Amino acid sequence: MISLNGLFKVTRPLLEALRDLAPIILVILFFQGFVLKQPIPNMEEMLVGMVFVLVGLALFVRGLEIGLFPMGEGMAHAFAKKGNIFWLLLFAFLLGFATTVAEPALIAVAGKAAEVAAQGGLIETTAEAMSDYAFGLRMTVALSVGTAIVLGVLRILVGWPLHFCIIGGYFLVVAMTWFAPQEIIGIAYDSGGVTTSTITVPLVTALGVGLASSIRGRNPMLDGFGLIAFASLVPMIFVMLYGMLML
Repeated sequence: MISLNGLFKVTRPLLEALRDLAPIILVILFFQGFVLKQPIPNMEEMLVGMVFVLVGLALFVRGLEIGLFPMGEGMAHAFAKKGNIFWLLLFAFLLGFATTVAEPALIAVAGKAAEVAAQGGLIETTAEAMSDYAFGLRMTVALSVGTAIVLGVLRILVGWPLHFCIIGGYFLVVAMTWFAPQEIIGIAYDSGGVTTSTITVPLVTALGVGLASSIRGRNPMLDGFGLIAFASLVPMIFVMLYGMLML
């Protein structure tokens, strides 16, 4: 027999996922029924899809709790105890690079950007040209995130004020906006958002918090967070530079 405590542990992720999805469902139902005044098309398929989303979200969040967060924090503690800055920075760069390459949101945006670039005459309308453009954009963003995580780790190690780093970075973004090709600016700004998605955020956050917890004089609340801000900022700079060199 399953105890009440065990049953609660099993159903808790599903209930929390349902709580998070409820506002979205209510908004859709309200506008579909009271504003558009139309029946929901493919109701059965929509319900099945909602169940899949509910279960998938619950499993994903649970996986973060028992897998990615502990792993990221544990590796940060291990690198801090090892005391080798080179290996720590190399790990930070490769972590940012690898997680960004695997980001589904970035893959989708890079593919769409290649299609639009081909339609606009910026590149040839061939599959190979569009694939090369999308691949180059993904690699540029991945390199930028790797660099961003290195900068974030250095900030934790050295104690640089986060607000000065972010303000200075956005000044550079604004300045580059004046010189970058107009066709790349929107993609660059969107690239800053898609990098901070389902794969990158958990591992990078765990790395920052774990590292700050392992260094004497660092506060995990004050110093452990901020890596995601770098991961959103630096890709905008790199993609605009990519556009200035390639377009």
